[in-house]
Amino acid sequence: MAVLLRTLLQPGRPPGVLGRSLGRREASLGTGSGAAVRVRFAPSPTGFLHLGGLRTALYNYLFAKKHGGSFILRLEDTDQTRLVPGAADNIEHMLEWAGIPPDESPHRGGPRGPYLQSQRLELYAQATEALLKTGAAYPCFCSSQRLELLKKEALRSRQIPRYDNRCRNLSQRQVAEKLAKDPKPAIRFRLEEEAPAFQDLVYGWNRHEVASVEGDPVILKSDGFPTYHLACVVDDHHMGISHVLRGSEWLVSTAKHLLLYQALGWPPPRFAHLPLLLNRDGSKLSKRQGDIFLESFAAAGFLPDALLDIITNCGSGFPENQMGRTLPELVAQFDLTRITCHSALLDLEKLPEFNRLHLRRLVSNETQRRQLVEKLQLLVEEAFGSQLPDRAVLDPAYVERIILLRQGHICRLQDLVSPAHSFLWTRPAVGRTQLGAISEQVDVIAKRVLRLLEGPGASLTQDVLNAELKKLSEGLPGTKHSNVMKLLRVALSGQPQGPPVAEMMVSLGPKEVRERIQKVLSS
Repeated sequence: MAVLLRTLLQPGRPPGVLGRSLGRREASLGTGSGAAVRVRFAPSPTGFLHLGGLRTALYNYLFAKKHGGSFILRLEDTDQTRLVPGAADNIEHMLEWAGIPPDESPHRGGPRGPYLQSQRLELYAQATEALLKTGAAYPCFCSSQRLELLKKEALRSRQIPRYDNRCRNLSQRQVAEKLAKDPKPAIRFRLEEEAPAFQDLVYGWNRHEVASVEGDPVILKSDGFPTYHLACVVDDHHMGISHVLRGSEWLVSTAKHLLLYQALGWPPPRFAHLPLLLNRDGSKLSKRQGDIFLESFAAAGFLPDALLDIITNCGSGFPENQMGRTLPELVAQFDLTRITCHSALLDLEKLPEFNRLHLRRLVSNETQRRQLVEKLQLLVEEAFGSQLPDRAVLDPAYVERIILLRQGHICRLQDLVSPAHSFLWTRPAVGRTQLGAISEQVDVIAKRVLRLLEGPGASLTQDVLNAELKKLSEGLPGTKHSNVMKLLRVALSGQPQGPPVAEMMVSLGPKEVRERIQKVLSS
């Protein structure tokens, strides 16, 4: 593949543009003429939405919103044999979950619909008919067995498989005879030897001489469904797409698409091919990696803004990379001219830290904090259910206090229902023997803590509690402060490690702390 790319890609200035200024940035982007900016995200519903697809969709969304344009979702479902049930709905649902809903789509509708390619077959048939009439396309009667044999022979000779254009020069009489036997042939597009040069908004000037390394491509299959090459050209034209932002794997195919635009007499959109999103080690993101699907991240409690933040932070298109950007900030800072040709290396091990930043931002907003309280209430019920001692732990004020105290220590809301935080919702089973192994002063420590709480307990802060507990330890000759803290931590949570004891006490509240300490004394 690398050899093929080197063969086909010939970056540089096209004839006649040497030394010519390309003008203002708006002119080079094609956004300054007053024409409406319309971009599309056009995945195939052959799988659920994953991080690579999200990044392509996001860059389209950012470009549209930056220039006051429209973001369209079009589903390329022409390969009916590979469709995955539920994938079409999942793609649109996850775009909405991510906060980048399309302006036009299969669900939302719009003025240029339908937005499923399988419902646009008449448009592809009309375009094909026009190409057949001008001789730019021709019927192909080669059997699948013959095409497979060509492929095997090429591979055996260590050559790139290509169609040998056998049906390109059939006479009208030969075509008529073959149509009598095979009335539904595939239709191929006649590649021109001289492919037009084009200025990609990321990769610069390119010319791909596809005819020298490829055979004429099928544009309409015998079942009446188009291939990608015809469908994307026809749809982009009829939907008024002004800019095509797609993965760099389609850069080589652009020559075919420009030849199709030329043959149909249509002006092409501007193209910007985005560098690939790769794993940290440079390997390709794979749909077989179950954890790259957005649904998995959502179920695991990761926030949409954290995902948008990390997939833009690892790439280009912004003045600088910084953590913690929100979607409005991404729109404001996005600059297509800053996208480089270098692949973006995604380090998902950093995602928890990104999520922590965005979770703290939500907590700081009163309205969004209330939504977090409701989500955590549901998580607690799901996680503990009948184990809850009473419904008081679901009180909004209590749940909000937990979130506020723990916000800097957790990466996801789900962390608060992990085993390490179960003491917040259920009472631990702690025996005197377990505590006695830590210190022989169990009763003394417990009674002194109870006396401490008999004062203005409701107003005790972490700082005040830390000071009072320090004094308590100093009044116990031969007992280390660390052992006092360990004993109280185990008594309150049943765990040898966890949050600071003072924070535990503030979290649980004086009433619950008293009950847990009294339980120790009575055991």
